[in-house]
Amino acid sequence: MAGFLTTHVLDTARGLPAADLLVTLYRLEGADRRRIAQMRTNADGRTDSPILPQAGFATGHYELVFAAGDYLRATGQGGAEPLFLDEVPIRFGISDAQSHYHVPLLLSPFGFSTYRGS
Repeated sequence: MAGFLTTHVLDTARGLPAADLLVTLYRLEGADRRRIAQMRTNADGRTDSPILPQAGFATGHYELVFAAGDYLRATGQGGAEPLFLDEVPIRFGISDAQSHYHVPLLLSPFGFSTYRGS
């Protein structure tokens, strides 16, 4: 069985899933950064399918970029410009091509955290 990558975003300031937030996935190879997927989160704060499904899953270095600023502005949490958080990049490695990798984002207007979930 091949692995796959999923993500979701939780708005910790409002205590809700972050719906309609744009997430872009890049594969990093040396100095090259190649976009391989782009999706929006659904009402549950998740993408409707794995952002990197089994068919394209491979070991290597990746970057998820969350369009946090656009989401915060749309939900009335933007505040004064420039925002403290705009794009939130998370760089991570996939070392096991057979595993499920889950990279969530816990987001508020002034901070974020992530972890490798299950």
